[in-house]
Amino acid sequence: MLSPKKTKYRKAHKGRIHGNAKGGNELAFGSFGLKSLEPERVTARQIEAARRAAMRHIKRLGRLWIRIFPDVPVSMKPAEVRMGKGKGGVEYWACRVKPGRIMFELDGVSEVIAREALLKASAKLPVKSRFVKRIEDEV
Repeated sequence: MLSPKKTKYRKAHKGRIHGNAKGGNELAFGSFGLKSLEPERVTARQIEAARRAAMRHIKRLGRLWIRIFPDVPVSMKPAEVRMGKGKGGVEYWACRVKPGRIMFELDGVSEVIAREALLKASAKLPVKSRFVKRIEDEV
C-alpha cells in the first residue's frame, strides 16, 4: 500500500477540505480518467482496492496512472480508552481529494473497456466521480 517514506511531522490535524482542486484537474498521462466530484479523504487501502479492480478489468493490457497519494497521517486512540494522555498513534494514511481532481488515468485500451474499468474502480472509492476522456483536438 502507498505511504510516505518520511514526513516532516508524525501526526497531523484533521483539517477541512474546501474549495475545488487547483491542480491535477486535467488529464496529463492517459486518454481516460476518473474525476472526483466531491471533497473527501481517500485512504491508501481504498486507492489500492480501486487500482486492483481497474487492473483486473483491463487484464493488464493498458497502462494505469494513480494521480493521488496518501500523505496525511490519520491517528486513532484504541477503543474504550479514557480521554487525555495525548493523541493516538497513526492508524492509516489518507489523501485529501477536492472536487475536480483527476484520481486515476488509463490508456492503451478502448473507451468501452476504460469506462467499465474506471466504473469498477469508482465503486471502491468514497467519493462521487465521473469518467472523463481527452478531447481529440488536444495534443
